[in-house]
Amino acid sequence: MPQARANARLIMMAPKPSVTEEGFEGFTALWESHRDQLQWRIPFLLPPWLRVWQEAFAPGATPSFLAVRDGEAVIGIAPLLITGDTASVVGSPDVCDYADLIVAPGKETVFCEGLCNALKQRHVRFLDIASTRPDSVVVSCLLDLARQRGYEVACQEEDVSLERDLPPTWDDFLGLLSSKQRHEVKRKLRRLEEAGTIDYRFVEDRGSVPAFMDMFLSLFVESRQDKAAFMTGEMEGFFRSLAEAMSRAGLLRSGVLEVDGVPTAAVMAFDLNDTVYLYNSAYDPEYSSLSVGVLSKALCIKDSIERGKKRFDFLKGGERYKYHLGGQEVQLYRCRFSL
Repeated sequence: MPQARANARLIMMAPKPSVTEEGFEGFTALWESHRDQLQWRIPFLLPPWLRVWQEAFAPGATPSFLAVRDGEAVIGIAPLLITGDTASVVGSPDVCDYADLIVAPGKETVFCEGLCNALKQRHVRFLDIASTRPDSVVVSCLLDLARQRGYEVACQEEDVSLERDLPPTWDDFLGLLSSKQRHEVKRKLRRLEEAGTIDYRFVEDRGSVPAFMDMFLSLFVESRQDKAAFMTGEMEGFFRSLAEAMSRAGLLRSGVLEVDGVPTAAVMAFDLNDTVYLYNSAYDPEYSSLSVGVLSKALCIKDSIERGKKRFDFLKGGERYKYHLGGQEVQLYRCRFSL
């Protein structure tokens, strides 16, 4: 009994997590100083990405980066836009495939407690987070904590994403596909190689990024009518700035598939930790008979395997080619909290 009372006193004396509100400069400094301590798991939460998004789509907004500390140690960051009594994660689902919170491993519960307290102190009544994965901090921790506190919670299925864990070799990857799709990939690659001199290269030089984007955006609007409608002037500016910013951060992986020296397809991907994220792609319809669109993605997967990556993320959307290349569904959710 005396020991139990002593433990209870220690729990009561344990300091509550503290929260500071950072601007972009502070947020960026925390990224640079806490790359190993915090889980920067997806590119859509990184400072260069969020700064480009804010400048392109919400120039008048002032994001609130709530840094939660357990004692002196920063254990997590919530990158939020707070408008009136409602908070949401910085970004938008049309260009940011996932949303989540940035937390140190093992500190999820303490972080979420500190965040909820901070939001209530700021008179935030509603927290709305779209495009969250099942393994996100939002779904795996914040939902349960909110329910325990008696908050009203609504979590609805929103969309699907597709991804594939990568084996050690390209042959092993082909072995994971159905027999039909394995045959199709091999057949299309043979036909492509018979069509001329094939080169699949990546843009390694940062100075070449603007020229790559010129080519990529030209193919993008040519490839499909819906893509042409999507690529407004505002969106083009976002794509160009995003490529530059992610290239400076060393995270851009841009691939070009050439036939006889002619760019026929391109991919815009991001390389973070052990995962390659296929953000967008484009191809020349005149070369559609050679399946350059799907093969540019297959060759991007092959490159990822050869560089020792563990996962290839096709990102949000259930396009057929993702299934054909072995993608497996991940359910995404929209979670709303009434505090």
